[in-house]
Amino acid sequence: MGIFPRSAFGQTVFLVGALLLINQIVSYVAVSFYVVKPTIEQVNIMLAKQVKTVFIGRDDGIEVSEEVSKKFFEVTGIEILTQREAYINGLGQAREYSMLSNIMSEQLKGSARVRISQTNPLVYWIEPPQAPGYWVKVPLSGFTEANIEFLTFYLTSIGFLSVLGGWLFARHLNRPLKALQEAATKVSKGDFSTVVNEEGATEMVEVTKAFNQMSRSIAALEQDRRLLMAGVSHDLRTPLTRIRLATEMMSDDEDYLREGIIHDIEDMNAIIDQFIEYLRHHDKGDYQPEDLNALVSEVVHAEQQHGRQQEGREITCELNPSLPNVPMSNVAIKRVLTNMIENALRYSDDAIAVSTHYCLRKTHVCVSVKDRGPGIPESELEKVFAPFTQGDQARGSEGSGLGLAIIKRIVTMHNGRVELKNREHGGLCATIFLPIKHPQ
Repeated sequence: MGIFPRSAFGQTVFLVGALLLINQIVSYVAVSFYVVKPTIEQVNIMLAKQVKTVFIGRDDGIEVSEEVSKKFFEVTGIEILTQREAYINGLGQAREYSMLSNIMSEQLKGSARVRISQTNPLVYWIEPPQAPGYWVKVPLSGFTEANIEFLTFYLTSIGFLSVLGGWLFARHLNRPLKALQEAATKVSKGDFSTVVNEEGATEMVEVTKAFNQMSRSIAALEQDRRLLMAGVSHDLRTPLTRIRLATEMMSDDEDYLREGIIHDIEDMNAIIDQFIEYLRHHDKGDYQPEDLNALVSEVVHAEQQHGRQQEGREITCELNPSLPNVPMSNVAIKRVLTNMIENALRYSDDAIAVSTHYCLRKTHVCVSVKDRGPGIPESELEKVFAPFTQGDQARGSEGSGLGLAIIKRIVTMHNGRVELKNREHGGLCATIFLPIKHPQ
């Protein structure tokens, strides 16, 4: 996984944060080189001049009188200590700075050493070339720890407020994109009722207008298709009804022919029903919490009453009693379960097993239908969900090819998913996953 976020919101926040960080670094470097460093050098030069004042006119080693040292300390707060006295007063805890030592050496015309004690106040220690073995102790009362803490707090607050402002700006900028994403998801599931508010930047407004227009066009096209299929289905049922009436008037000698025609008419009516079901839109506002186990039992019982048991076919049912009620369209899910069981019965000759259970994370409830038919090649497991696709010839060529397409369409509208898996030793397992929470 990369360190860069993939969402537009995350990328915007990351970009703003990176720019602020670069700005802070550049500001720090600029202040260090053009403010802090010159200030420190100036302080170092001023301290060098004070050291010169102490040892003025004495270029060859000296003996510092106690009286001069005492008077100088009273006026400036500076002390001149021996090596031993300096260590007693904290020289051992002071850190040496080579840059300051070099500057001091240039000012004092000889090898000098500079150390700084991080105490309150800060203490400047100087070993001048005029008096090797002696240390000049200079307290810097202006540089207090409180000032450093305030500076740290100030820089931290500025950084936090800058990132917070960038986050709010990115959130405001990406809110229309989020609304557009949610609307696009609903349109992909056949819900064209959502209209995205046209707000934000001019480019975002134009994209939103185009999306709303596209959604209206697709809705109109979908409506035209439903009307067309409804009209075709209605027109087909009329001649089919006349044919059915005509077959009833055939003589008894033509019973074999009449039964064949009636069977074909029933198949055609079933295909028309599938066309209408595929085009039907189920409103999510009509979804109500339903007992999935009761619905499965009802569908299995109906299939058993259709003569499957007398044909030697057995449909076993294993239900998980702890399943909660699931928000769904009762009619639509009943169609899904019926199609799943009828597909299993059509493409296999052995017993059918139906079961309900949870998914691994218990976010969805599942219904599985297992058969012992020839299965489907792995390369075609996703293709069979396309309308008018029936898989390979091993599964037969009966029906209209809309059964699995109807299942996938309805389950997708419930924010669920369909999964097909080939079983060991032959057969197919079809499973639908329905979310426990109400679909948005």
